[in-house]
Amino acid sequence: MSELKKIDLDARELEHPKPLEHAIRALQKLDDDSYFYMLHRKNPVPLLDLAKEQGFQSLSREDDEGNWHVLVARNPAIELEELLRV
Repeated sequence: MSELKKIDLDARELEHPKPLEHAIRALQKLDDDSYFYMLHRKNPVPLLDLAKEQGFQSLSREDDEGNWHVLVARNPAIELEELLRV
């Protein structure tokens, strides 16, 4: 696999529904060599449900400060656990 491209979004300061809108646009850009990494102040369940419905893999974890790290990839071979920064 070639070098992975990260699409990064820090949504902690964005007001609803901006995080989901930005995230959906990011998911539309994903290919087999890219992944989406979002920081959020809560677990974005609607985004995770949408990603699952569309066949993406996803991972979300809360860090010690209460921030959520959310990763989404189209390619099932991408190891999201290895890309997690928590």
